[in-house]
Amino acid sequence: MMALASADAYAGQPRRSFLARVIESFSEVDTNYIEPQHYNFALMLQNTNNYELYRLSNDKGQSILFAPQWSVKLGPYFGWRWIFLGYTLDVNHLSNSKRKKEFDISLYSSRFGIDLFYRKTGNDYLIRSMYLGKDVDTKPLRHTAFSGLNSSVKGFNLYYIFNNKHFSYPAAFSQSTVQRRSCGSVLLGIGYTKHSLNVDWDRLEGIIKEKLPANTEAVIDSSMKVGNVRYTDISVSGGYAYNWVFARNWLFAASLSAAVGYKSSNSRTEHTKWSIKDFDFKNFNIDGIGRFGLVWNNTKWFAGVSAILHSYNYHKDQFSTNTAFGNVNIYAGFNFGKRKHQ
Repeated sequence: MMALASADAYAGQPRRSFLARVIESFSEVDTNYIEPQHYNFALMLQNTNNYELYRLSNDKGQSILFAPQWSVKLGPYFGWRWIFLGYTLDVNHLSNSKRKKEFDISLYSSRFGIDLFYRKTGNDYLIRSMYLGKDVDTKPLRHTAFSGLNSSVKGFNLYYIFNNKHFSYPAAFSQSTVQRRSCGSVLLGIGYTKHSLNVDWDRLEGIIKEKLPANTEAVIDSSMKVGNVRYTDISVSGGYAYNWVFARNWLFAASLSAAVGYKSSNSRTEHTKWSIKDFDFKNFNIDGIGRFGLVWNNTKWFAGVSAILHSYNYHKDQFSTNTAFGNVNIYAGFNFGKRKHQ
């Protein structure tokens, strides 16, 4: 992003509008630490690897971990300043029968950043692990396909970078600036997400009976059998990010934020031991967001790898879920269209 020029540079030029000055203030940086973008446009080829997992557990110590195959996508992107638009093809799920609905976008300025996401599962989940008791060997169930899980998550994370004149998120995650000196910053953010989870327990128990020996007494406790869980998560997060310039044109970036989420939910259960009111609650849980990046950028050509990871937790005394999702991007590209004024 481009630093603000001095007032003298604009002598004799038409006075800019208040809105234009506000927008430009989002890009104001100290050029001793951050080299602004010298080009208007960029072309990039990117490989995106998406993942997600759901872990269900109860107060009896039983747990089940579901996760699909990694979703691997490849496609071109076109950028203007700090905005990238593109199309990727899911090479692992070319048939429509298992295609998921996914939308992820992250936008970064020197002061603010935002993650927007929407995910709805396909039917390609696998049972990664299951624990039903110390006397039950569940190894035959590992990597078994299970199409009875349906979930969705949608929402956003918005955050403010305090040391925005010296620390650049765009240098690490949108290649629109170059960090020249190592520096860090405190982060403060807010988030809003809506989660939905539904498991076909009859189908799962049928798989258990099919895969395990006939004499095995494998029983999923009723406290695990949540028919449908929906909850809304409103959170406030705080964290720290650091850009390490370990060689010229090279950058390693890492940031971690912990979020205190206030969750309200409603659900339908199948068990009869306790009331549905046990799932109608408002409480606080700890969530997390991590971002990591390795970039080489000489202002004309760039390449790198980045990862954004989200973790959400939903807990009650008898039942809990842990959700994690994110993506790993591998990219390479170049900038073009030299700016007239630096």
